[in-house]
Amino acid sequence: MILSAFTMFHVALSLVGIAAGLVVLYGLLVSKRFDGWTTLFLTTTAATSVTGFLFPFHGFTPAIGVGIISLIVLALATLARKHLRLTGGWRRTYVITSVVALYFNVFVLVVQLFQKVPSLKALAPTQSEPPFQMTQLVVLLLFALLGIGAVVKFHPESPRTTQARTARA
Repeated sequence: MILSAFTMFHVALSLVGIAAGLVVLYGLLVSKRFDGWTTLFLTTTAATSVTGFLFPFHGFTPAIGVGIISLIVLALATLARKHLRLTGGWRRTYVITSVVALYFNVFVLVVQLFQKVPSLKALAPTQSEPPFQMTQLVVLLLFALLGIGAVVKFHPESPRTTQARTARA
C-alpha cells in the first residue's frame, strides 16, 4: 500500500512537471520568461528523477540511466538560469537543457503508457515493436524541432532591463 501511494505521488510529480514544462516550452517559443512555471517545472522534474531512485530495483536499469542524465541536464538548466542569468551561451544552454529535460519526462511517459494501457501494450508488448518505436521517433523529432525553434526564438529581456525601461516610462 505504501509503494502504491508513493507511485501515485511520483506519477503526480511527473505529470505536473510535464504540464509546467509545456508552458515553459511555449514561453521559450514566444520569448517570454515564465519564472513561476519554470521553477515549478525544474523542481517537479528534478523531484520526479530523485523519487524514481527510491523505487526497489536490482542493478543498473535504463530508467536509472535516464534519471541520472536528467538530473545532470536539470543541474545545467538551473545553473544557466539562476546563477549565470542566461548570459552569452548560457541562454542557449538553458533552452536546450530545458527542452531535453521535458523530452526525457515525455519519453518516460510514453514508455509507461505502452506498459500500462492495455490497448497500447497489445500493440507493443515488448516495446521493440514498430508502434512503440514510431511513437518514440515522432516524439523525438517533435522535441528536436521545438528545441531548435526555442533556441532561435528565446531572447528574453533580463529583469533588470525590464525594470530600467519601466522606471524611465
